[in-house]
Amino acid sequence: LLLPWRRRRALWRKVKEARQRQERSLVQMEMAVRRFREQHPSVNMISILSLPLPELSKKLRDGSLPPEHVFYAYVGKALQIATETNCITEYLQESETQLRKAKLTGKLGLLYGVPVSIKDSIDCQGHDSTLGFIKNLNKPVAEDSTLVQVLRKQGAIPFVKTNVPQSLISYDCKNLIFGQTFNPLLYTRSPGGSSGGEGALVGGGGSILGFGTDVGGSLRFPAAFCGICALKPTGNRLRPPTMNALFWSLPVVTAVGPMAKDVESLALCMRALLCEDMFNLDSTVPPLPFNEEMYSSTQPLRIGYYETDFFTMPSPAMRRAIRETKQLLEDAGHTLVPFELINVDYVIFNFCVRGMFADGAASFLKSFKGELEKSSTGLLFWLAKSPNWLKTVLSWIAKPFHLLMPIIGFVSFFSTVDEVWSLHHEIEEFCHQFITQWKKLNLDVMLCPMLGPALGIGYPGKLSVAVSYTMLYNVLDFPAGVVPVTMVTDEDEEELKGYQGYFRDWWDRTLAKAFRGSVGLPVAVQCVALPWQEELCLRFMKEVETL
Repeated sequence: LLLPWRRRRALWRKVKEARQRQERSLVQMEMAVRRFREQHPSVNMISILSLPLPELSKKLRDGSLPPEHVFYAYVGKALQIATETNCITEYLQESETQLRKAKLTGKLGLLYGVPVSIKDSIDCQGHDSTLGFIKNLNKPVAEDSTLVQVLRKQGAIPFVKTNVPQSLISYDCKNLIFGQTFNPLLYTRSPGGSSGGEGALVGGGGSILGFGTDVGGSLRFPAAFCGICALKPTGNRLRPPTMNALFWSLPVVTAVGPMAKDVESLALCMRALLCEDMFNLDSTVPPLPFNEEMYSSTQPLRIGYYETDFFTMPSPAMRRAIRETKQLLEDAGHTLVPFELINVDYVIFNFCVRGMFADGAASFLKSFKGELEKSSTGLLFWLAKSPNWLKTVLSWIAKPFHLLMPIIGFVSFFSTVDEVWSLHHEIEEFCHQFITQWKKLNLDVMLCPMLGPALGIGYPGKLSVAVSYTMLYNVLDFPAGVVPVTMVTDEDEEELKGYQGYFRDWWDRTLAKAFRGSVGLPVAVQCVALPWQEELCLRFMKEVETL
């Protein structure tokens, strides 16, 4: 009795210390901004914050805007958004030193003087990468990740780290250490996840450029929920950070990518990152510089589209977003071709759920060992911990329930080596068939729905099956971007009253509740291209954004 009590007490002490560090970070930001304002009372912070990234970058590089003016303008705004949404976990105080040294650098990179925010799970030297786990506190990493090293070489100044859900397996943003992050557009809504801190900070205007990771929609959910743009590149186009053991068994590829207010900012970011520094630092990244010709092309596109994946029924606003965007694209001279998705439920359950728990959930349980709470994955954790006889009984009871039965089945039992090999072979076959269908229709890009509007806080944890629209492109490893195109209307809200879903089960009823009361919130679409064609994906996103 005494030993578990002492262990829990020690863990709570670590949580308390982490929260105090977080509070000290906000105080340091406040003091830094106050000092700057006292020394430079005439600086117009509002005009700096209103500049889009390409214009801001140009002014920084030609010397018409001092880097310190930009830096402290964003530190001040980030402090405000952090106070409102609880999105920042740590202020990187060495950013002030980097700022002072920036002027001494002879070579000015494309992101010279630009303050950038970094997701908790991306390594910054001397700081924790907690992934929302208490056991990862007080373990500062020895060196910057490849991404952060390249950003610094390009002149960018990482200045804050942002909040994530525990384990990153959630599209909400809550953990026991730093608590819940809120959506800057409506505090009762989730900012999305797992890059939710980034979504809230960029969406609220506290960062002009943020970086997150995506293993099932973790960049795209926050972007869609917070009304901004994001790009999930092909897995190895930018080197993803090392993930925890939980993701090693996943047969889907983790990607790292940017988030910003507009598509041109994402393009500028990709230009900066796809450079010799990236290729020299990591030989596993293919040396493919940014293809300017592909991005700036004005040739009409042949675009596939679909309104639903026949697994997660789209909200009325999601369906309308696709239809209106399709019409605008056709009016602009592009060709739109219907694309039919099949067996999405098989992809989600057999490729993703089965892949994650192929070792009988051993990696899953190991990652949570010694933690105080399993907040974002309560049901899965309980299933994984259950004795085999109970799992057998539950899988038998759950047979009539279309969605519950596969989850219980795959969490319950080990896959053999042959079954794991077979799984990877199935995924390769699926990718081949998808690309064959794509090329048969002679498509350039694809227009797809994106889950939205933002769900209420707590709902993502109950609706993990609703990742179908995003997870598909992690399985395929296609570049996929998100662009906000409309807002929920009163008519959408009225139409939602008749929403029943495809299976008319508990999940469909819960999703309908999660969508309600969303008038005025943004709704996005996904823009998808074939692997290694990020520039074409961005070009399509730009076209959608412009129209």
